[in-house]
Amino acid sequence: MRFLGIDLGTASLKLAIVDEDGHERAFASAAYAVTTPHPGWAETPVDAWWNALRDAAARLPANECEAVGAIGFSGQMHGVVIADENNRALRPAMLWPDTRALDLLDAWGSPQPNPVAPGMAGPLLRWLAVNEPAVMSKTRWALQPKDWLRTALGGEVCTDPSDACATALAAPSGVWDDALIAEIGLRREWFAPLAPSYAAAGTLNADAAKLLGLRAGIVLAVGAGDTACAALGSGLCSDGDALLTTGSGGQIVVMSTDVPESVIGLHAYRAATDQWYRMAAMQNVGVALEAVRGWLGYDNWPSAYEDAFSAAPSARVTFLPYLSGERSPWMNPSARGGWLGLGLGDTRGTMMRAAFEGVAFALRAGLDAIRGNAGPSAAVRTLRLAGGGSIDPRWRELLADALNADLQAVDCPNAATRGAAILGGIAVGHWHAVDLAALAPSATLVASPNANADLAVRHARFIDLYQRNASWF
Repeated sequence: MRFLGIDLGTASLKLAIVDEDGHERAFASAAYAVTTPHPGWAETPVDAWWNALRDAAARLPANECEAVGAIGFSGQMHGVVIADENNRALRPAMLWPDTRALDLLDAWGSPQPNPVAPGMAGPLLRWLAVNEPAVMSKTRWALQPKDWLRTALGGEVCTDPSDACATALAAPSGVWDDALIAEIGLRREWFAPLAPSYAAAGTLNADAAKLLGLRAGIVLAVGAGDTACAALGSGLCSDGDALLTTGSGGQIVVMSTDVPESVIGLHAYRAATDQWYRMAAMQNVGVALEAVRGWLGYDNWPSAYEDAFSAAPSARVTFLPYLSGERSPWMNPSARGGWLGLGLGDTRGTMMRAAFEGVAFALRAGLDAIRGNAGPSAAVRTLRLAGGGSIDPRWRELLADALNADLQAVDCPNAATRGAAILGGIAVGHWHAVDLAALAPSATLVASPNANADLAVRHARFIDLYQRNASWF
């Protein structure tokens, strides 16, 4: 038997088929654009997701598709799809980078069990209730992205704790907060019932089976948020296991057997299994480095890496990477970035090097918040490493030095998609919780921290400059 994982990401949809031992046998993906019809908006029409699913499925080997016996789902977190009683989307999906609801966060007050960001489903739905009442009058369901997709394929209408707890409308356990939902003017009946991420939730219908080149009747697992799926796919299953992902943003995830205490600037979410995870979520990793590469006129990444790591580090030049605000640990959506300390003799290599260090220091700020507040299980001296933005060995070494942690590259290029497939296998009884440790992919030590006093001085300067300039944002 084979298991298909579907990962509905922000900019692309990924498919992976894994075998009975959890090994990837086939992979395909298709990209789509995030649209910005107005400054600060981030949307995608659901038709783009559907077309990407069709295109990616067409690239999978037919013989592997014939053996698929279950499908699991991973999805970008926080966003929302507004749908009618037939699961027809009433407007484009609203996504996590969206900031239009920034002025509507007052309803949540402080402190909250989890930090509230404008791109979460709660604030976005509040914005819709105020600004698009005609759409909301037709609404039957307010679904997370992966839940809309599963339902469109024939699955039951439901969601899982890992996604629900990240909407700003539920307790950390994922249970809907009925009082808060009513207080901000939303309807409780819009929100799907809860089910475990690994539960069966319907079967693939005939139309969807034809679209995917699969047989009808395949079991559909509920699925989980992409961070929870990436942790599962990367082999995090024990208390204190930690993962660093670097993509457009960055996440540091630390598993916990018990519910983590509430800490300002950090998230405590449900995992794809019956565990929890502590997370520091940094918005400005790949997105900041890509912007810098463009500003400095590098045509490709190899030349940018070469210039940056050939340049001697500058004790004067510091780059604050907060080009789109920041979540962990600062929770400052107004934060902005740039270089400080530039002189006439500095080169673009100096500036690119400072950008890499600035991003590494931003990740360190999130990790320090975990280390300082999350208990003995979060000492975090080793991080599993995933994400396409962490391949270059010089960048990995800088990360290890800045984070003061060993980095182990996970032998799993598509962790969230693999995690989704594993949920499908659990839904049909092929795997159980006791099997998860044995399913963990291998990991190779790729970088260890070196005592670097000069880097420590530059890190201290970075923190000082952010704190002194925060009042300007």
